[in-house]
Amino acid sequence: MDLKELLKKCAAKRPEISHQKAFECESELFIKYYWGRKKKEEGTDPTYSAIPQFYFKLPKDDEILSQKLREEARAIFLQRLGRQLLNNNELKALWVLLDKYHSPPHSEEEQLINYEDFLHVATLGGPKCKNYFTAAVFAKLQHGDPYGRINIMALFNYIMRKVWYHQTRIGLSLYDVVGQGYLREVDLENYILELIPTLPQLDGLEKSFHSFYVCTAVRKFLFFLDPLRTGRVRIQDILACSFLDDLLELRDVELPKDLQDTNWFSAPSALRVYGQYLNLDKDHNGMLNKEELAGYGTGTLTKVFMDRVFQECLTYDGEMDYKTYLDFVLAMENRHEPQSLQYLFRILDINNKGYLDTFCLNYFFRAIQEQMTFHGQEPVPFEDVKDEIFDMVRPADPYRIMLQDLLNCGQGDTMISILIDLNGFWTYENRESMAADTNDGPAEV
Repeated sequence: MDLKELLKKCAAKRPEISHQKAFECESELFIKYYWGRKKKEEGTDPTYSAIPQFYFKLPKDDEILSQKLREEARAIFLQRLGRQLLNNNELKALWVLLDKYHSPPHSEEEQLINYEDFLHVATLGGPKCKNYFTAAVFAKLQHGDPYGRINIMALFNYIMRKVWYHQTRIGLSLYDVVGQGYLREVDLENYILELIPTLPQLDGLEKSFHSFYVCTAVRKFLFFLDPLRTGRVRIQDILACSFLDDLLELRDVELPKDLQDTNWFSAPSALRVYGQYLNLDKDHNGMLNKEELAGYGTGTLTKVFMDRVFQECLTYDGEMDYKTYLDFVLAMENRHEPQSLQYLFRILDINNKGYLDTFCLNYFFRAIQEQMTFHGQEPVPFEDVKDEIFDMVRPADPYRIMLQDLLNCGQGDTMISILIDLNGFWTYENRESMAADTNDGPAEV
């Protein structure tokens, strides 16, 4: 009897058991052998008694008590960290000490302090100051003084920045519900929603618009800091970028209008973006179709590009919602940024091969030629444009343009504008005459 028949005969003798029973039996045997082996290893391996447990499983969604306990423990921990930071009164007292103990020879231009007085101030400042008065900090702030001193204003600004950094880190961590060092989209929304009342520049916003403002603000964090679209952003990345500075800049009651216009988080900017969305929505259904989005900007984006946008981006029954529109706007308004180039490169890569070849370039430029013909202009030959693009980008492979090539050449935004926007193409084509007009302008005046 062969092996196959023996296995069939053996299987036929086994009693029939349910799937649930088999699973329970399997789990029971696994636990039995797993713990048996672990106890055996603990008895023979000394590291089990020397290395403490360092991995603790996160509580499950249905473990309410464990979740509440973890949240409370984290809140207490963050509060304790906050109490270890210098408050406003302590910072003022520290400045008085630095001003009092600055080191000779004195100068009218700036106040300097040597290492001995630096350590003396650290002692007088108390235990909260010790982390800021180290040899490494003193060496970092050296600026070539012949007596080896450092500027007390530079030292004080350094301390204030560090205190602000830690305060902000703790403040953001309070919204980190999972406790893993990142904020999900809903966490960011809660943070910004609760931040709105503290920003005087947003006082004029109606409460009915707050949800749209929060969505507008959060999309910038997610678009630039979450390129892999995981739906979460590391707190460390939020602190490292300038977005939080732009957002907190709105605390300034007298913020100039030109700065408000260039700040994505300002009320005028948010209202502008939302107003454009409403103007494009001709049928007033709250969504944008291809024909409506084609009116974006100067209305010169090609139909082929619009088709690809709706193929690659998240849509609902062929229409784009406000969040997807915000991603599109951020990409178009910041074409020189790596995240925007990645977004637009994915749209141009019609074959999903990770590179653009002559076929891809011709596919998009044909639409530019069609628009030129429609406006009564002589189409520019594709071969001329292709050569210029490859000369501009200088790809590692002379026949393929990769995303990294666009990032390296520094002119990826120009190349993309040539392929997707008639206005962008004419701007590039007439760059020399436009530059001449600019140079001639002051002379005419």
